[in-house]
Amino acid sequence: MQLIDGKLVSKHKKDEIAKAVAEMIDNGRRAPHLAAILVGDDPASMTYVNNKEKSAKSAGITSSIYRLPADTTEEKLLETVDFLNNDNDVDGFIVQLPLPRHISDSKVIERINPAKDVDGFHPQNMGRMVQYLPSYLPATPYGIVQLLDYYNIETEGKHCVVLGRSQIVGTPMTLLLSRKSRPGNCTVTICHSFTKDLPYHTLQADILIAAIGRPAFIKADMVKEGAVVIDVGIHRVDDTEKGGSRLIGDVDFEEVSKKVSYITPVPGGVGPMTIVGLLQNTLRAAKKEIYP
Repeated sequence: MQLIDGKLVSKHKKDEIAKAVAEMIDNGRRAPHLAAILVGDDPASMTYVNNKEKSAKSAGITSSIYRLPADTTEEKLLETVDFLNNDNDVDGFIVQLPLPRHISDSKVIERINPAKDVDGFHPQNMGRMVQYLPSYLPATPYGIVQLLDYYNIETEGKHCVVLGRSQIVGTPMTLLLSRKSRPGNCTVTICHSFTKDLPYHTLQADILIAAIGRPAFIKADMVKEGAVVIDVGIHRVDDTEKGGSRLIGDVDFEEVSKKVSYITPVPGGVGPMTIVGLLQNTLRAAKKEIYP
């Protein structure tokens, strides 16, 4: 079994981003500017946004965070989105999800200028991705594809099973791996909460991508010998032995790692590469590579 080290790969990718940013500045251009809107004080969201800010700054990218209280109205949030849409000093921005229940995620996402939608969630960017046109790719699937590429994991002709059909991970992941590209050319099966006999499908997977939001759900008897396992889940669970808590994924790592050829850890696997995907999209936005 070989560990897919997201921290290692992300460092390599961030060094590449930092070099490109330095070249922009040397050529008389300003550094790319990434902004984030954070509504409320959800601990996971706060940690994630702070990590994005730290990573952006380490790569030479300017970072701003707009913090709004949990009781912010939808109208106020949309006004903030409009402000960033019209700020010429901001190349790209994200609205951290999930939002409070009284705010429509889709309404907010659709309000973002597609040219600044570096999360890749706007319908225009999703549609361009479906049609194989240049677009900002959703950061997590973008990061996963780069992990597969970095470790030279063969995808052509392989059977990939994706657990989860969200617009953030599952659905775009199936599209990217079925593309005529490298990594790509997979036969992809997407499974979800209504899939019957789930182990039947997972046991056929050469590449298994777990993004179902259920801690340690995937057990060894659900995974084919020698499979590649990508664990997108992240959950904080009690750890009574250590008197605190720890992070785990959707995969029972201790069991499954004994059976597979490659596997991502949690933490330190997919998470760092999600941030890399966001920074790469921001760099492309600053360079006007997608929307001149």
